[in-house]
Amino acid sequence: MRKTLYLKFILAYIIFGFFGFVIVATFVSSMTMEHLRREKAESLYLEAMRIANTYATDLYNNETSLETVKRQIDALDTFFSAAVWIINPSGRMILDSRAPVDPESEVFVENFDPGVMAGSHYVVGTFFDVFEEDCISVLAPIASDFKINGYVALHYSMNNLRASADSLLNISYLLLVILFLLSLIILIFFTEMVYRPLRKITVATEQYASGNMHYEFSVDSEDEIGYLAASLSYMASEIARAGDDQKKFVANVSHDFRSPLTSIRGYLEAMSDGTVPPEMYEKYIEILTNETDRLIKLTNSLLTLNNLNMRGMFLDKTNFDVNKIIRNTAVSFEGTCRKKKIAIELILTDSVIVHADSDKIQQVLYNLLDNAIKFSPTDSIIKIETTEKHNKIFISIKDNGTGIPKNELKFVFDRFFKSDSSRGRDRRGTGLGLAIVKEIINSHGENINVISTEGIGSEFIFSLSVSEEEED
Repeated sequence: MRKTLYLKFILAYIIFGFFGFVIVATFVSSMTMEHLRREKAESLYLEAMRIANTYATDLYNNETSLETVKRQIDALDTFFSAAVWIINPSGRMILDSRAPVDPESEVFVENFDPGVMAGSHYVVGTFFDVFEEDCISVLAPIASDFKINGYVALHYSMNNLRASADSLLNISYLLLVILFLLSLIILIFFTEMVYRPLRKITVATEQYASGNMHYEFSVDSEDEIGYLAASLSYMASEIARAGDDQKKFVANVSHDFRSPLTSIRGYLEAMSDGTVPPEMYEKYIEILTNETDRLIKLTNSLLTLNNLNMRGMFLDKTNFDVNKIIRNTAVSFEGTCRKKKIAIELILTDSVIVHADSDKIQQVLYNLLDNAIKFSPTDSIIKIETTEKHNKIFISIKDNGTGIPKNELKFVFDRFFKSDSSRGRDRRGTGLGLAIVKEIINSHGENINVISTEGIGSEFIFSLSVSEEEED
């Protein structure tokens, strides 16, 4: 049987209760008894001293009678529940609060020795075998003219003291039981606030371990356990999304490879079996070349993106004029723009030196400009603008194309994403260009954003850090 945290906690709770009772029954019991004994001995001794200095002294000085002193010590016996004696140094009993006054008879305490009190003001025992049970006994000297005439002795039964101690212990036991019951609140709190959420988290991890990344659970808590549950749920959703993305990735790659391969095979079979006459070969060879270029472009994009992810993007940063890179990239599209009658308008600040990987930034500009041209209508203008602010250069590429639907904006940098409104227009696109752009900009520690309105156009803006040094 697997030992759960809950069983361990209950076991600890039971052990706590057991040792609580053991401690009360042993340590607390002895400590209580010792405290009561000392306290009772102190009070008896003080009372014995008062008797010795008043009634007993008067008796030895013949200032009062035996009967008067007997009435006083009887009253004190009743009040303190302690036997009161007045005895001579030889051990002869003068008065006993629990015996009548009888001058004719003599009672002696055998082997009486006041020295037994040396170093303490009380003793516990039968007091020279006078009592059948243990008592707390105190002695107070009756002195006159620097001479000890006798002693006042008070004896309190230990059974009475034990009864008092047992009463206090009963209260301790009752308090312990109440404390034990109140501590159930901690157990209940642990069950509701810790164990149940942890149990949910455990079940969820078991589901995730078995591959069910779509398992959903929630923990209504704002503490660390709630944060752990939320983090675990988020992790699972991200893994599930990654798994879905992987399936989508494979499906997209398969689709994008299958389409041109199917076309190539179909045209080749048509040329082979004579369906296509020789005079049409040049036309279909051009189509085959275009489809082959499409496969090469897709393969190169996949390799580039894979290398960026696997190697963590190696950057060869230098200082260069970003305006120069922008102009060179724009010039490379001159022929394409002339065919579509598209103009590229450059609104550039003064020469700005940035610190970045020039080749990869040129690739970013190429991909963004190629995307803008691809989706811009004939006789339109594409604007490339740079703005310097707070040691950053912001580069904007804005077109007047079809735009991106609002609900698709958050997916534009995903691999193989193609807007539904652009699929008919962009049959040769791989859906990887913007994903590569995102990876390159992020590797530079910069940001890229897109602003788009469907039917009006799109604007991509990314930032680069301005260099504080001269151009390399």
